Amino acid sequence: MIKKLEVTAIAVAIALLGQTAFAETWRMATKMPVDSPEGKVFQAIADKTAEYSGGTLEIQVFPNEQLGKEDAVLEQLQSNVVQIYAEGFGFLKKWVPETTWFSAAFMFDDRDHWARFVNGDLGQEWFQRVEDEAGVTVLGDPTKILRGPYRVMVSGPKVSGLDDISGLKLRMHPNQLAIATWSHLGAEVITLPWTDVYQSIDKGLISAVNSPVALVESMRFNEVAENIARTDEYHQSIGLMVNAGALAALDDQQRDALMRAYDEAAELSVQLMNQATEDSMARMTAAGIEYVELDTAPFVARMGEFYDDLDAKGELPEGFRAAVEAARQ
Repeated sequence: MIKKLEVTAIAVAIALLGQTAFAETWRMATKMPVDSPEGKVFQAIADKTAEYSGGTLEIQVFPNEQLGKEDAVLEQLQSNVVQIYAEGFGFLKKWVPETTWFSAAFMFDDRDHWARFVNGDLGQEWFQRVEDEAGVTVLGDPTKILRGPYRVMVSGPKVSGLDDISGLKLRMHPNQLAIATWSHLGAEVITLPWTDVYQSIDKGLISAVNSPVALVESMRFNEVAENIARTDEYHQSIGLMVNAGALAALDDQQRDALMRAYDEAAELSVQLMNQATEDSMARMTAAGIEYVELDTAPFVARMGEFYDDLDAKGELPEGFRAAVEAARQ
């Protein structure tokens, strides 16, 4: 009897040692607070990964830029100090400038069209070049985790259509494509930090800002500008950018657990973002905000001229417009 107990104890100890030997802990860096819809999605990924991997892969979430600003986190991601950076993948232009065209304004018919382009041959080629250049890869379908969930313009003067953009003092982030886009559409573009927008609208330095609708209330823009116009200028998502070496080192169970957790959390993101937006819009409209959905056809037509000009100058990425057209099918 004693020998049987000893054998059992040894077997249990070996099993526990085996689990410990193969346990892996990853770090996920994010900009978002834990109680935001995005923060809840990131924590769901961590919780589900631990559950589905049987505890052999755990993810520690570091919100609110606890591990540093974007440039610092990107260095940590490349060096495998951080294994996941959960953020919109516009920062990939650091390594592959063409990725900025994922956010080409008024280029895609709808979100599904955009998602097909991102996951198409050209989009995947750009992601592969990022991996070759930086050792950073995208996890799964990077369009699945919803951000936005759509783009709006928040303004003091009412914006009902393209004609109202003419001369509008519009805040823009320091991105040459975005600046050129809205200048072409007629706005007087003024570059400002995101955190200066509230005060700048309040003081009349600018009269409008583009934003994901989900951030309007949290940034309090609705306190200083009473009009919101849905533009759908481009579509957004949160990509999970992963250290390629760390991902390759996972065993099949861990990788399957991570992907299952990602897919389920992506479904959760759609529910959370849409509900949060519905609740926020209800509060703001009850408080007097005017909301309109713009007819974007004139914007698309005007931007068509812009893209034609760039194409003629050879300034569009090779194969870009053909890939956009192919994604319509």
